[in-house]
Amino acid sequence: MDSTEYEGKIARRFAAFDQDGNGFIDREDFSGAAAHLLAEFGVTARSDKGQALYSGAEAFWQGMAGIADVDGDQRVSKQEFITGAVKRLRDSPQRFAEIARPFLHAVIAVADEDGDGVTPAAAERALRVLGVAPDAAALAAAALDADGDGRIQEDEILTGFAAYYVTPEP
Repeated sequence: MDSTEYEGKIARRFAAFDQDGNGFIDREDFSGAAAHLLAEFGVTARSDKGQALYSGAEAFWQGMAGIADVDGDQRVSKQEFITGAVKRLRDSPQRFAEIARPFLHAVIAVADEDGDGVTPAAAERALRVLGVAPDAAALAAAALDADGDGRIQEDEILTGFAAYYVTPEP
């Protein structure tokens, strides 16, 4: 994938982060995503899982802002997002996974409804809430269950998340 194609992929991923559609990614997009996830899974914000999700969302926002908010205005434009991904993440998808880890760990706890791990159905619900199109969410959730045991492990989610957002597609 050449640079232009890669930048196009990253630009398409921007919309999933821009939860409110205002053309920027900011702290409110992350806290809004957390609120929507809690509502989807019937978890209260004051619970331990709810608090962990909001803390993870803040950590994810801080990590993204550190990579991409070049002008320091506490919001990331589409161009800043693309530039940050191209310059700092394209060759290091694990760096993106590490930035996202606290948030994803908390999402997993919220989506694990029975304590036995995240099912593909729960992963699909979470992905849809996070802005992934329904068809793509279904395919991604099924693919995340790599061993076919009906449960998705945290490392599978981190790898899949990083690949979706910053790894060039073959």
